[in-house]
Amino acid sequence: MAVEAIRQNKLRSILTLLGISIGVFSVIGVMTAIRTLETSIDSQLDIFGTNTFTVNKWPDIYVGGRGEGKKFRERKNIDYYQFEELKRRVVLPLRVSVIDGEGERNIQYNDKQLKRSAEVTGADEWGLRSFNTFLSAGRNFMEDDIRFFRHVTILGPDVADILFPFEEPLGKQIQIRGLDYTVIGVTERKGQAFGESQDNFLLIPISVYLQRFSNRWTSLRITVEAVSAEMYDKTVDEVIGLMRAIRQVPPEEENDFEISSNEELAETLSGFTGGIKMFAAAVSVIALLVAGIGIMNIMLVSVSERIKEIGIRKAIGANKRDILTQFLMEAIFLSQFGGVVGVILGILGGNLVALILNVPSVIPFDWALYGLLICSMVGIGFGIYPAWRAANLDPIQSLRYD
Repeated sequence: MAVEAIRQNKLRSILTLLGISIGVFSVIGVMTAIRTLETSIDSQLDIFGTNTFTVNKWPDIYVGGRGEGKKFRERKNIDYYQFEELKRRVVLPLRVSVIDGEGERNIQYNDKQLKRSAEVTGADEWGLRSFNTFLSAGRNFMEDDIRFFRHVTILGPDVADILFPFEEPLGKQIQIRGLDYTVIGVTERKGQAFGESQDNFLLIPISVYLQRFSNRWTSLRITVEAVSAEMYDKTVDEVIGLMRAIRQVPPEEENDFEISSNEELAETLSGFTGGIKMFAAAVSVIALLVAGIGIMNIMLVSVSERIKEIGIRKAIGANKRDILTQFLMEAIFLSQFGGVVGVILGILGGNLVALILNVPSVIPFDWALYGLLICSMVGIGFGIYPAWRAANLDPIQSLRYD
């Protein structure tokens, strides 16, 4: 009977369903998009490796005004001397390495040239470990490659595919900014992270990089790996103390460098997504309140139009509970049907992020359940008064109503 009553007033019911659907769509869509990003971050954020952190001039992620950016910009660059001093003094780390890179398009082999920029990165013999990757062919850098400024390079798979589509790259010479570099290795394919390829790069010795690519803004990234998870915090403390001494930071001043790790990046991104979730929840609550008012309105109108029907039902034996249940079921059905539509559209809309970023899609079952529960609460909360009003109509007066 509840469904039939809704079918008899299609336009009014559709408009009410639309309000509920928009409210649920807004929260489920945003939560699905955020969950997709969080899942992608959790699976792809291991960019530093296990028990590893980096020392940088700039934070990897920061939100601030011009004053905050100016503070980071005015810091002293991290140079190769500071890296060597840290490497010489530290005791606890398993390894200390250095990398830095910039985009470069002037890369070619014979008549083949890159059509988009690749990351040219200077690295030491631990560069592959800093990139959290391995060789698929060839050899790694040796200390002599760094010490004697040898023009050798290790290619990422994307660069190797473009420059050497039909031949073996090892031993061949490519040109970077017009200078020859001998290919000594090719890395394994890592795929995409956050919609961007992780394989579009070249590694060259850090000594050659600083000689050919550095400028007055160049600041190196030092990568430090602890021996174990148990020694991680002690290793961080040792590196911070030594870097403060090397960079001559006064005791009363804060660090003029940043320590970054997978955990800290995840926490920073979690803070951003948490704010978005709160905003989406606030907007959705407002939308659902408006939709709830619409449900109450349509149910009050429905009661007014069906007074005689209510009188007839009571005359043939229906009690207050039967009438209350019927009208309350109409309100709940309206809100639940709108909620289901909103959940489906929200999941589809939220997973557009997965399609755009080329990451696995997710279905947030918990938020879908929350959305349906909220819709039930809206249906009951805003439908109870019209249902109660219908249940308390006087049957004699209702039968006389025309």
